[in-house]
Amino acid sequence: MMQDLFSLAGRTALVTGGSRGIGRMIAQGFLEQGAKVYITGRKAEATAAAAAELSAFGPCIALSGDVSGAAGSRRIAAAYLTHETHLDILVHNAGAAWAAPFKDYPEHGWDKVMDLNLKTPFFLTQALHSALKVNATADRPSKVVVIASVDGFFVNRIDNFSYHASKAGVLHLAKKMAMHLIADHIVVSAIAPGPFPTDMNRIARDTPDVFNAHVPAGRVGRPRDIAGAAVYLASRAGDYVVGTAVTVDGGVSWGY
Repeated sequence: MMQDLFSLAGRTALVTGGSRGIGRMIAQGFLEQGAKVYITGRKAEATAAAAAELSAFGPCIALSGDVSGAAGSRRIAAAYLTHETHLDILVHNAGAAWAAPFKDYPEHGWDKVMDLNLKTPFFLTQALHSALKVNATADRPSKVVVIASVDGFFVNRIDNFSYHASKAGVLHLAKKMAMHLIADHIVVSAIAPGPFPTDMNRIARDTPDVFNAHVPAGRVGRPRDIAGAAVYLASRAGDYVVGTAVTVDGGVSWGY
C-alpha cells in the first residue's frame, strides 16, 4: 500500500493558473506522479507553450481563458468537459492581487481580486461538481485543493486589502465546501503557501534575501515544497485530510 500512496497514476487533474508560478510547480508534480493534467491560463500562447513544455513529464493539455467569477468558471468547465467526462482532482490556483493606499483603493481592484480569488473556487467547483462525482468513492475520493495564502492568517505591511480578505475568506470557504461535498466522496482541503519565487511575488523571485532573514527555514520556497504538499493532498495519502489547510511557508507565519 505504501508504494502507491502518493501515486496519481490514472488520475485526471485540472489546475487553474497552471501555466506559471505555483500552479505550474503543482502541475509538474502531478505529471511526475502519473496524472493527466489540464492547465488554464488567460494568455493562449503562453498557456499552450507551458503545456508543451510540461508534456515532457506527462500528458498536459492547455485550456486558455479567463476563469474569473461565475461566468468564467462556467466557460472553463465547459471547455474541460469537451475533453473529459470526469475529473479526479481540481486545484484552485489562479489568483490576483491589487495593492493601493487605503484612501485610494479602487472598487475595480477590489472586485478583480475577489472575483478570481474567492468567487471562482466556489463557482468552478459547482460547475464541475457532477464531473467530480463520476469516479468518486469512499475508498477513492475525488479531490479539490484550494491554494490560499499565509496572508489569510495574518496581515503584512503591503496594502493588499482585498487580497488579504479574499485569502482569509477562501480558507473558510474550503472548510464549508468540505463539509458539504464529503457526502459525495469529494475531499476538499487547502494549502497556505508562504513566499515562493513567482511573477506575483517578485520580491521572493528577484531578491529572495529580503525574505530569507525573516523565514525561520532561512529560504524562500522551492517547487518541490509546494508540489509535494499538493501531491500529498491529491493522492491517497490525503484522503482523510478534510477541510484543513496545510501551511507551506518555512515557518514564516509563526516566526515573525
